[in-house]
Amino acid sequence: MEDYIGPKQKEQAEEAMIEQAFKELIDDYLHTKHRKRVEIITKAFNFANQAHKGVKRRSGEPYIMHPLAVAKIVCNEIGLGSTSICCALLHDVVEDTDYTVEDIENIFGHKIAQIVDGLTKISGGIFGAQASAQAENFKKLLLTMSDDIRVILIKIADRLHNMRTLGAMLPSKQYKIAGETLYIYAPLANRLGLNRIKTELENLSFKYEHPEEYAEIERKLQSTAAERDQVFREFTAPIREQLDKMGLKYYILARVKSIYSIWNKMQTKHVPFEEVYDILAVRIIFTPRNMEEELNDCFDIYVAISKIYKPHPDRLRDWVSHPKANGYQALHVTLMGNNGQWIEVQIRSERMNDVAEQGFAAHWKYKEGGGGEDEGELEKWLKTIKEILDDPQPDAIDFLDTIKLNLFASEIFVFTPKGDLKTMPQNATALDFAFSLHTDIGSHCIGAKVNHKLVPLSHKLQSGDQVEVLTSKSQRVQPEWLNFATTARARAKIASILRKEDKLHQKKGEDLLGQFLQTEGIRMDDSTLDRLTNLHKFHTHNELLAAIGAGRITLGDAERDVLRPRQTKSWKKLLSFSFGTSKESKEESRGNESQPGTKINPKEILKLTEEAISKDYIMADCCHPIPGDDVLGYIDENNRVTIHKRQCPVAVRLKSSFGNRIIATQWDTHKDLTFLVTIYIRGIDGVGVLLAVTQVLTNQLGVNIRRLAVDATDGIFEGKMQLYVHDVDDVRTICNNLKQIPNIKQVARVED
Repeated sequence: MEDYIGPKQKEQAEEAMIEQAFKELIDDYLHTKHRKRVEIITKAFNFANQAHKGVKRRSGEPYIMHPLAVAKIVCNEIGLGSTSICCALLHDVVEDTDYTVEDIENIFGHKIAQIVDGLTKISGGIFGAQASAQAENFKKLLLTMSDDIRVILIKIADRLHNMRTLGAMLPSKQYKIAGETLYIYAPLANRLGLNRIKTELENLSFKYEHPEEYAEIERKLQSTAAERDQVFREFTAPIREQLDKMGLKYYILARVKSIYSIWNKMQTKHVPFEEVYDILAVRIIFTPRNMEEELNDCFDIYVAISKIYKPHPDRLRDWVSHPKANGYQALHVTLMGNNGQWIEVQIRSERMNDVAEQGFAAHWKYKEGGGGEDEGELEKWLKTIKEILDDPQPDAIDFLDTIKLNLFASEIFVFTPKGDLKTMPQNATALDFAFSLHTDIGSHCIGAKVNHKLVPLSHKLQSGDQVEVLTSKSQRVQPEWLNFATTARARAKIASILRKEDKLHQKKGEDLLGQFLQTEGIRMDDSTLDRLTNLHKFHTHNELLAAIGAGRITLGDAERDVLRPRQTKSWKKLLSFSFGTSKESKEESRGNESQPGTKINPKEILKLTEEAISKDYIMADCCHPIPGDDVLGYIDENNRVTIHKRQCPVAVRLKSSFGNRIIATQWDTHKDLTFLVTIYIRGIDGVGVLLAVTQVLTNQLGVNIRRLAVDATDGIFEGKMQLYVHDVDDVRTICNNLKQIPNIKQVARVED
């Protein structure tokens, strides 16, 4: 009985918690440069606290804790002052209680009432059941309905706190709110320069939509943290030494790419976590010697660190001289570290860093005498943000993105995997680079990786590329290499090797032809050689003999009857096969509409069993979900359920526009049904690659292939396969097994 807490004690504990949260808010506000209008904030808090008294959030805590949390975000993370803090405290009063906008105006004045009215309209009108919440329409609606941009900023703060406490919601509600956040609020925060908030909104949305992937990337980030710390320490040590010599006051941070950004890159580039190479970036934040020297200090730091590490010639981004539309200022330079990897360095003053994290509101910190958000300076700021939101091409201002900073038009700089710098002529190819390293490497070269991506030998290099040459002992110099070798060294070496090989092939060809003619009872003379040379369209006898010796010509029927020459068939580069018809038609007949009479409760979690998939639900054609994918259901007007992947663009729109029709779903299948997936493969072309692929699929794994399309260019092949699988585990096994084939460099599941 000693542990029992009565209603009175519970109420007292809650009141103490509320008072403590309010005290923290006031303390935070008093540390800002805004005019200290504590009375109006206290008045707003007392009013909201009384209005929401006795109401609990879904998590069980008193409702007033939500407006207090939003007010703290508005104050600390967006940097707004008393008017906005009051509006944050009052933002749910009109919507959730009996008080009206007129009541708010009578007590707090016109400006606060106007903003609270705007926030109320957003909550009720825009995200109602029939609303369309497409991002551009939403943006226009915000602008027409309120003259004050603080409505948007407070709404973003409200959404951020909702995302931080999303765990208490039903799964179907989680998908709706997370999808809406990614579709609308994160881009909006980005446009307003609220970088830290944008990143957190993206990460939280991703965490609720794809919990397993989120946990996996988080685990991999933790397991590679020590290695990154080591790289960071070694990379920054000489930079610190140099900045200390310059007498600057500074600090250096390691910026790790967000989990959502890493996942996004894995999806768009079809690469695993291990091949995302820009996870670590470095941020130098300094105190300028004086505000007039701020810009010069940025460039002085850039010059100093460029003497330590080689900069990427095309990746200098000067947003110091030309700030982004959302106020972002920094100097970005990409340097080649001693570990052979590019590392981006962002150079910012303290002021620039605050603006980058908090957006335009951070300018308040740097106004002489503080002032307060209700004075004339605010109007300029609001006008600027309205212009950004109205701008149909917000990125047009990033002038430097369209300018190539290659200072030497006649030559380019490329790097080896270890980070050594090599100078090459402009238009040099991967093959030229291979021969520049060593004749042996060039002559056995089968391809290259440029910036960790597989390319053919004919690929033209750009300044700043990092090139890894791939070789094979079985590779020989090919005559067609002369078509794309551009350097004198490479061309001379290729020609020399081809001449030597030609002589050997001619001798061998003469022996083979002699044996063939002897078997056929034909004498080898100039007339015979002329006929065969014409048949194969060579200019000289030596060319013919070399081709026979190299195995490019197999003596047979065409040679026996040179008077009826046949055209030799060239390999067709595009191969397209279709397999299985009965299974295909059987599978495609699946996806019947659910029974209109069946009532579905969106609050339940839908179990996707074999029987239900076959009879009741429609698998979306836009994303082709299979068991194991993170999915959700959408109930249409006829009460039919369509199953979508959660990251499917169509599903994202549905979550934003029709959140009340989204239903949480779980797979409950037992490998009885098969589903169609598309697998992308890419690698180095060679004899038997296709055979190896089909053997792995059919002999080892017993996979039914519906379609296989392969295209080969300059020694690199890529293709797509449509396969029947049971679930995501099958896909993982297929991809892992295909990656074991020596010449295959990339395997990924893709949409058609």
